[in-house]
Amino acid sequence: MLVCFSHLRWNFVQQRPQHLLNRAVADHLVIYFEEPVWEEGLETARLDIHAQPSGVRVAVPVLPAGLGGDQAIEAQRGMLDEVLDAHAGQETIFWYYTPMALQFAGHREPDLCVYDCMDELSAFRGAPPELVALEARLFDLADLVFAGGQSLYEAKRSRHPSVQVFPSSIDKAHFIRARQPGRQDPADQRDIPHPRIGFFGVIDERMDTALVARVAALRPEWHFVMLGPVVKIDPASLPRLPNLHWLGSKSYQELPAYLAGWDAGLMPFALNETTRYISPTKTPEFLAAGIPLVSTAVRDVQRPYGALGLVGIAAGEAATVQALEAAMSRPRGPWLASVDRYLADLSWDATWGAMHQLMRQRAERSLPMAVTASDPAAGTGRRVHV
Repeated sequence: MLVCFSHLRWNFVQQRPQHLLNRAVADHLVIYFEEPVWEEGLETARLDIHAQPSGVRVAVPVLPAGLGGDQAIEAQRGMLDEVLDAHAGQETIFWYYTPMALQFAGHREPDLCVYDCMDELSAFRGAPPELVALEARLFDLADLVFAGGQSLYEAKRSRHPSVQVFPSSIDKAHFIRARQPGRQDPADQRDIPHPRIGFFGVIDERMDTALVARVAALRPEWHFVMLGPVVKIDPASLPRLPNLHWLGSKSYQELPAYLAGWDAGLMPFALNETTRYISPTKTPEFLAAGIPLVSTAVRDVQRPYGALGLVGIAAGEAATVQALEAAMSRPRGPWLASVDRYLADLSWDATWGAMHQLMRQRAERSLPMAVTASDPAAGTGRRVHV
């Protein structure tokens, strides 16, 4: 049984946890513990478990509104104990995305403990002050640490004797649908003129909305299609221009239809502590869709994507406009051929397979403290020392 502890809602947006755990169900019973929700008028805490089509079981602690912090932790501890006791005798894997879960899970010792570190959560707005100390404890407890990008790996590798880098991967079959000719434009995008430059993903403090506004003002004839939920920032703070179109959240299944109608993509990440270690999953997704892409100078986009000429890297509005013009005007054929060569060996199936192999080896106590693993982002078959 694999029990995942996450700060992300399963049905929020499709990203790393969903891609990996939807594959883990082939080998394990997967229970995905979300953070609690609070219910007015509730007298007794309960655990709601929802089976997903993939087989993942999403466990949501439902707590009475107003329950104190210590009481909330105790309630979740009891819920976890009930789940584990109901499957007593099974091999148990704890898979952490948030160190905060140690507050209610740290009293149980699984057969294998994995920390899949996909973000530097301590840099996010509103991060709990105890997060840093809990992460230090998690490093002590973890048998394996997976880093979600090269920059995160470099930041974390000295903190644990067995850290592996597994950058963002790609569901090529899903996003390559955007290349199919004749796809019908979604209704809310149909009347937006071309050229269209698009973004999809969570819209939060990591987006440089001022840069978006300046680029849109420089090119009023271009139209910018922005897809995604607005989180941790005031929607009223988003820039409003006639050529800026904030279309809200779209499902994962809808994304290829939107991307099919774009002439270029833009990843306007702010360069600050919240983006210092990010490895955006959407980078290979844009490329699989065949969308020429320009990004700000995020390290894990600069290398390898920028260095290989697959993504344009720009700083400031003038350079961003210039890079978008170049991306939209160059012949697609040679660039797409380079993209497809790079993406050929990149897949979430391969990433999960490599992770699972390391987990099996570690469970058998045969994994050396320094290992050599294939880099799933390389796409070249080269070996990297981790």
